[in-house]
Parts: sequence; structure tokens; C-alpha cells
Amino acid sequence: MLSAAAEGLLQQARELEDEELGRFCSRVTQLLQAEEPGPEATDALQRLFLIISATKYDRRLDRSCVDLLQAAVCSPTGPEQIQVLCAAILREMSPCVSLSLSCERAQSPRQLSLVASVLLAQGDRGRISSVGRHICRVLESRQPEGPGLRHLLPVLARAISLTPGSLQEEHTSLLSKRLLEWLRHASVHQGLPRAGGFFSAPRARQPGPITEVDGAVAADFFTVLSTGQHYTEDQWLNMQAFSMLRAWLLHGGPPAVCPPPTDDKSGLEGSTLSVLSAASSASHLLPPRERLRAVAFEYCQRLIEQSNRRALRKADAELQRACLVEAVLVLDLLCRQDPSFLYRTLACLKTLPVRLSADPTCVRALLPLAQFFLNHGEAAAVDAEAAYQYLFTRVPAELFHSPVLALELVQLCRDNLHLLAGPLGILPRGFPNLLKFLAWNSPALTMDFVALIPALVDAGSAVELLHALLDLPCLAAALDLQLRSLPAPPERPPWDTSFRNPSCLEAFRDPQLQPLFQYLLRAEARGSVERLSPLYQPLQPMASCARVVQCAEAVPILLEAFFSAVTQFADGALANQLALLLLDRSDSLFQVPGFETRVHRVLSVQFLALCRLKPSLVVELARELLDFVGSVSSVSSKASLFTCVVWAVGEYLSVACDQRCTVEQINRFFEALEALLFEVTQSRPSASDPTCPPQVITSLMTTLTKLASRSQDLIPRVSLFLSKLRSWAPGPAHGREGDAVRTRATELLNLLRMPSVAQFVLTPSAEVCQPRYHRDTHTALPLALRTAGRLVEKQASLLPS
Repeated sequence: MLSAAAEGLLQQARELEDEELGRFCSRVTQLLQAEEPGPEATDALQRLFLIISATKYDRRLDRSCVDLLQAAVCSPTGPEQIQVLCAAILREMSPCVSLSLSCERAQSPRQLSLVASVLLAQGDRGRISSVGRHICRVLESRQPEGPGLRHLLPVLARAISLTPGSLQEEHTSLLSKRLLEWLRHASVHQGLPRAGGFFSAPRARQPGPITEVDGAVAADFFTVLSTGQHYTEDQWLNMQAFSMLRAWLLHGGPPAVCPPPTDDKSGLEGSTLSVLSAASSASHLLPPRERLRAVAFEYCQRLIEQSNRRALRKADAELQRACLVEAVLVLDLLCRQDPSFLYRTLACLKTLPVRLSADPTCVRALLPLAQFFLNHGEAAAVDAEAAYQYLFTRVPAELFHSPVLALELVQLCRDNLHLLAGPLGILPRGFPNLLKFLAWNSPALTMDFVALIPALVDAGSAVELLHALLDLPCLAAALDLQLRSLPAPPERPPWDTSFRNPSCLEAFRDPQLQPLFQYLLRAEARGSVERLSPLYQPLQPMASCARVVQCAEAVPILLEAFFSAVTQFADGALANQLALLLLDRSDSLFQVPGFETRVHRVLSVQFLALCRLKPSLVVELARELLDFVGSVSSVSSKASLFTCVVWAVGEYLSVACDQRCTVEQINRFFEALEALLFEVTQSRPSASDPTCPPQVITSLMTTLTKLASRSQDLIPRVSLFLSKLRSWAPGPAHGREGDAVRTRATELLNLLRMPSVAQFVLTPSAEVCQPRYHRDTHTALPLALRTAGRLVEKQASLLPS
């Protein structure tokens, strides 16, 4: 968060008019034209940078001011702070039409890095490629340990990432040679400190040896994990070379053609031995890129050995973990580019899973290690079940509150869906644990889980996963309580500190509720379902917590993704199970504000999707659907779902959809819906029992008419009812929509005067989906409607007035 003073400066910068900006630029121009720009020029440039960067739209400066900024960047005698500020202003203005900078104008590597950063910010691929080539020429003209080169490597790495493959072959060979020299031949002695003064003793300035993170004297070559008080130039280049190594191996040029991996382990080992022999005897005969791979492999091996040492300082321990992650990623890339490295890599990685699993601070290093085994485990016949078990079982259960770990683990799942959901079966089995990441970090991970859900769901886990998605807000509340109940909570609690309600914690510790909480917080799918409704009331005080509300907002999106995936493979039995689950859970949801309404809207659409998938569903679940539509409470509490269920009854309760449909079933549904329609239209609304929505009434009328057209003995009863509804008056809340109800009643009544036409219109054949059904003038539905309309008008004209 910015301070009030900083916010005030930003606001002033945003509100500065163009005229005032022009006057300020004139002042900056005068200050830059001075022989020796002083503190006043520095302050003016800082303010100009703030003005340029604080607004969303482009700020255009005078041409003279832009020219002076470019000249200051390339000035051989200008102060470094002035040059850095001028380059920062030019980067913020990019793309700049009047830019005339070029790498040739730079007088030193430091200036070249500033000029190149401005050119890279322009976004022009031609300029970016020329920057990379120019830096390579500078590297070629200097000694490998020459001063100032470390200013250029970050810029070169950026240029390579922006335009991969843009360097010429001689440049890629040159850079590969320089990288392997910096990685392998850096000095193992510390650098000289700066001169301390006139009385400094020469003996005190003698450089000491480089040490390991545990204080021991380094016995091998220098790496980024080697420590010292002062570093030489080639040691700085060693660190920077490792930081850009993976990007260079991946994007720096065309990879060497390697033999495909083989399942024959002995053959691959022979290949490995031959490569080692060739590297030791005649490594100078190998191409520079191949030699760089060999050096990179040795470097990563040493980093893994160094990461096993006990660091004396906390910063070094954090650096160890970061370097371990990068080393495993580089080794993974090397094995993908050249399979001859595979078995040597396995030899140095085989002990890592056990060691990392025992240290909670090294959990993030397990992610690239798991990726390595996923990429190469089958080729090397390695069983990495222990690493997978820890990563997908204990990590989500204990560290679900780490947003970085959540993002990286979910991304690992997305990148390896074909393996984790297929042969390994980890995702369908471990979805309860993964949902903990979603419940705690729902805004950031919702779309990732939309992509993951097709891999989480199968025929065996569909019902349990649907229950888990509907209970996701409840899971978020339980995870919050789990953290609060820890005996030694963290110094910076990741939960909402403003919430204080001891009754929720007491419920979490209640022995009678413990089995339900344990089921809710389970690590793996159990294949069975526990009703969690007893937890809703104890957890209700947490329903307004921000994390629970955000989690509830994500559920409708996830439900749509779930049904989109499950309808691709669901058979009749599973469709019936899911339809019953929708009806059952519609009145059993955690009461988060607005949650029930949004979920009902999704469930109603998905119920119709299940009916379209399996039209016989209505006949097979006739008893359960009859219980659902026969309740007045369903009308008031879940109108959207009730409307869709009633529509499905009218659409699919027919012999055309299922030969098992009987007249008795039609009559039972008709009687139940008739009684319900009578009750909602004749009763007077009250505060506890509001007016029935007109959409529900029109749906009931239409369904009754459809059922009567299939059992024509019911036509007189529904005709009498419809004639009464033509004068129905709704409550004040639905005054305008009453016209729609009366119009629909009139249309349906006219249609029932010709039962054969009514059946044809209200229960069309399966051919209705074909274009001919709507185009053929002899069979088209519009023709039938026009004919029915003329007959009704003719009968009406013959009736006595």
C-alpha cells in the first residue's frame, strides 16, 4: 500500500495538463543542457518519470526533450543516476516514434545495457534481433572475464526470450562457449575488497578461498551456491550464466538432433558411457552446444550436492531451495534434449524425494522433481509413487493456504492431465485434496479448475465430486477453522482476523461432529457420500466471511464445467443418479447470501440437459418427480428448478420418449399438477407465502395441456381450468406479467378445441429436429398452426353472439 503522500503525488501527476507538462519539459531541457547536471536535474527527472508512468494513456514530450534524454543516456561523462533516469523515462514512453537510439552510440557495456533496454521496450522484432547480435559481437571482442560484461547478460537473455532463434549460428556457438567457460572456470578464490585507505595492510587484502554454505572450504568448482565476502568479475558472470542457462538451452538456437529414447536400459547406458568417454578424451571435437550441455549437467550435479549441506544463514537456505528447483528443471530439459543424460540424472535424483519429503520448507522443489518423473519415469522404469503420494496427499492437506504452491501444483496438474488422470489415476482419486486449494484460493484458481474438472470426474467419482462442489463453501469455512485450531498458529495468520466467533471453533472440536469434519477434510475420494447438512447450522456464522463468499461465487461456474464433462460419458444409470441428486440437494445447501439462487439456476438448466441426454429419465423417476412437483414448498423456494422439472414432465412423459409410459402415470401427474395449480392461483399471497411467479403458472398450464392431449379424457378438466385462468389477476409484484398468463391460457384453450391438432403441436415427432419438418409445406408445423387458427376463427364466427 502506498502512503498518503505518495498517493497525493500520483494524483497530481495524473491531473497534470498537457500545457503544464510542456512547461515542465522546457525546464527539464534547460537542466539537461547544463555542463554538469546536478541534484536539481535529478529531482526534475524523477518527477518527469512519475508523470509519464502514472497515467494509462501516452504522454508525448517535446522532440527537443526526447533528443536530450537520448543524448544523456549515451553521454560518456554523464552521471550514472541521470543516465538511468533518462533510460527509464524513454522506456515508459515506448513505443516512441522519434527514437533515434542505436547500440553503436553506447560507449561502455553499462551504457549499452541502458540503450538496449530502451530498444527492447519498443517491441520491434527487428530492433530486438539487432540488439542480440550487437551484444554477441561485443562479447566476441572482449575477454571472457572482461569488465562490464555482466551488465549485458540480462539484456541478452531478455532479447533471446523475445525473439527465440534470431541469433546466427556463429553467435549461438560463441555464446555457448562463453557460458560454459563462465560456468566451469570461475575463480575459487574470493575477490579483493575495495581499497580501505592509506594504512591498509597488503596482507589483510589477500583474497581467501570460496566457502560452502555450511562454512567449509569449497573443494570443487565455483557455483552460485558458493559463498564469500567479495566476488570477482568471473564469479558474477558465473551466477548470471546459470540464471540464463535454461532459457538459452530452450530458446537460444536449434537443438541438436538426438537419438530417440529406448526402452533397452543397457543400450542407453552404453550410449551414456560412450558420451562420457568422448567428452573426457576429445571434448573439443564436440559442438559448443553439446559441450555446454555436459558442463550444465556437471554444474547441476554440484548444486544438488551443495543443497544437501546445512546452511548457516537463512538467506543461504532459501537460495539453496531456489537453486535446487532450477537445477532439477535444467536436468529435466537436458534429458528431454539428449536421452543419454537420463540414467546419470536418475542416479543423482533418486534420493531427493525422501529428503525433500522430510523437510516442509523444500516442498516447492518436489514440483519440478515430480515433473521430471512424469516426463521420464516410464522410459527409465522408475516408480515415483512415494513422491506423488506426498505431493498430492500431504501437501494440499497441510499447505493449502500457500497461494504460490497452490498455483504451481495446479499448473503441474494441467500440464500433465493425460498422465495424472489416465495411467496413474491420481486426479480422480485425489480430487478432495485438490479442492482445498480451490476453496482457499477460489478467485485465482477458478478457471484452472474449469480446465481440470474433465480430468477429475469419471463414472466412479461423478456423484461424490458433485456433492463436493456443492459443499465447497462449507469446505472453505472448515479449512479456516482447521488453521485457527492449530496448537502453534503461524505468526502471520492467513485467515480473516476480523472474524471472531468461538462457537464455530467449539463445533469444530465437538466429538459428535468430528466424523463429518473428517469426511469434509478427507484426502482422497472414498466412493461414498456423507450428508453434511448437520454442519450447516454450526458453520452459519462464517457464511458472510469474504473467503466463503468468494468460494460460493465460483461454484456455479464449476458446476457448469462438471456437467459439460459428465454428459460426455454418462450412461442411463449415472444420469438417473445425478438427476435425483439435483432434486435432493436443491434444498440442502450451505446458506451463503445469494448462493442458493445461483445454484438453482444452474441445476435447472442441467436437469434439462440430463433429460435431453436420456429422455426416458422422466418415466423411470416418475415417483421421485411426482413427490417433487407435488409440494407447494418447491414452488416458493426453488422456482427456477421447479419450472424446469414441470416443463420436463410435459415434454418427456409420453410414449414417444419411452414405451413404458402409461395412462396411469399421466393421470397421476395431471392430478398432482392440477391441484398445485389450483392452490397457487386461488390462494391469497401473504408475507410468509408470496405470490407464485407467472413463469411457474404458465409452465404448469402448458404441461397440463400437453398431458391432456395425450390422455384426451382429461381435456374437459383442463379446458375448464384454462377458461377460469383467462381472468386471473396476479398480485401487485407481477401485475404486468398477468397478461402473459391470460394470453397463454387463451392460446392453450383454443388449441384444445381440436385434440388431434393439439397433440400434433404439443407432442411433435422426433423429426421436429430435421430441417424438412420446418420447410415442407405439407408437413410443416407453421402450416398446422395456421390451419388450426383458421378453424378456430371459423368456429368462433358460427357461434351465436
